[in-house]
Amino acid sequence: MSNAAGQVRRAGSITVFAGAAAGIDDRWAKTAYELGRLIAQGPGTLVFGAGGTGLMGAVSDGALDHGGHVVGVIPESMIEKEWARPDLTELIVTDGMHERKKIMASRADGFICLPGGAGTLEELVEIWSWVNLGFLDSRIVLLDDNGFWQPLLELVQHFERSEFLGEQTRRQLLVAEDPAEALVMALG
Repeated sequence: MSNAAGQVRRAGSITVFAGAAAGIDDRWAKTAYELGRLIAQGPGTLVFGAGGTGLMGAVSDGALDHGGHVVGVIPESMIEKEWARPDLTELIVTDGMHERKKIMASRADGFICLPGGAGTLEELVEIWSWVNLGFLDSRIVLLDDNGFWQPLLELVQHFERSEFLGEQTRRQLLVAEDPAEALVMALG
């Protein structure tokens, strides 16, 4: 376990945002597991929110089961609630959510978003804003498993039509249909 953010980043890291719940579609957990497996066998390092349940648990299971380096980043308050997975390769404990996202971003060569709720959406939108403002030079991929992200993509098109968002900003959100495609897109 590490309490310091100054760990050396491993090359080929993918930060995955995902729900702590599994959702209603059994395919989402299978897709998350497959993504974890592909990360383990490809770039090698999964960075995620350290949870052991839902899609977070499934993606980390896939990576750990196949020898991947799995880095969990979690605020101290969530450790106290026992939300952190105990068997990670590396656990970074932060003071709060802002520091958590900063570390997850600094350790990422690319981002992939699986289905999730408010927390996943908040992480996605903040990282997208950082990319748009030039604070990050990374790719963001929505893994649109069974059309999960389509309502968000419709909202993004609405922002563009309403001239609150330019085409270049909209194009910063890449969309993949399966884990292999998402991984290729995230690493560019």
